[in-house]
Amino acid sequence: MTLGDLRRFAVTRSLFAPLPLERAIETLGFVQADPIRAPARAQDLTLRHRVKGYRSGDLERLYASLAVEEDVLVNYGFVSRRVYELMHPREKRRLPETPRTRADKVLAFVRDRGEVHPREVDAHFSHGTVTNYWGGSSNATTHLLERLHYAGRLRVTRRERGIRIYAYRDSHTPGELSRRDRVDALVDVVVNKYAPLPALSLSYVVGRLRYAVPQWRGHLKGALARARKRLAHDRVDGVDWYWPAGERPRPQATDDAVRLLAPFDPVVWDRRRFELLWGWPYRFEAYTPVAKRRFGYYALPILWREQVIGWANVSVAREGSPQALRNTPVSENGGLRIEAGYVSGIAPRGRTFARELEAELARMRSFLAAEPS
Repeated sequence: MTLGDLRRFAVTRSLFAPLPLERAIETLGFVQADPIRAPARAQDLTLRHRVKGYRSGDLERLYASLAVEEDVLVNYGFVSRRVYELMHPREKRRLPETPRTRADKVLAFVRDRGEVHPREVDAHFSHGTVTNYWGGSSNATTHLLERLHYAGRLRVTRRERGIRIYAYRDSHTPGELSRRDRVDALVDVVVNKYAPLPALSLSYVVGRLRYAVPQWRGHLKGALARARKRLAHDRVDGVDWYWPAGERPRPQATDDAVRLLAPFDPVVWDRRRFELLWGWPYRFEAYTPVAKRRFGYYALPILWREQVIGWANVSVAREGSPQALRNTPVSENGGLRIEAGYVSGIAPRGRTFARELEAELARMRSFLAAEPS
């Protein structure tokens, strides 16, 4: 087996044939969410490659009709109902660090109302502010609702202009699977999502399940040891790689398509794996000071065939659009503004890449509903 085999395996097993939305999420198990829209939210940019006819915002518009939950797995995002049931109840997770009576009163208020906007709860209780994770100030009511949601006492029923709308959730009844089987099943979910994984990345992603099942945090080390025995694996160029049992990287050709991937797409999410497979360090720089950015505010990796050959910042072309990075060419294409950079310094030559890039930009315009003017 070669690194090229692993590269093609990573691409072809993740970019499966487009499915209906709910089935695509079931296949992925988890879709990471991010609120930045540049040119669209990460969850939409991820799903557009895997859902037939997907349009930006479809997940939010259709969410209430899907067997899907907002929750935390290795990050915050959307999980299938099966994955949600594996994680809950988080029975050993303490309720929010506020007086128990406050949490109980909020839960009773939500139960009586059916659905609530955080604004309604805040107007009723006036909880004030709290210090957030970053040391700043956050609305205490919003913080309490988020913690009750994480504890499994509330669920997100839909969003209203991006704001979570909550409903009361009855207590969970543990399923028939044992704790060990549930933890192992969650390990299989993340391995299926991000495989093939180098050994260090396998340890990292299993460790991040502490956010999914804080009540079983102490059992993740044993789950990792079992996974190393259970999963298929091989050593390539001095690195041990793991993937789901029963699968095997096979010599296979990738198509000619150009794809602009989300920063959190499963093909590129693991930065360690990315550098091993593609030989250069991609970084997400939305929170990097402008002067220190190499790739741009929200650079989308450019996948062509099985190679990630560069990155592009894409936005709907408007007057006053932000300036490009120094020495980064800017072009406009049918209502889209594109800043592209290539690892080699130039775009691949020839008609095939040019044709496939144009096709991808056409798909992006349709996805964003930014039709050529």
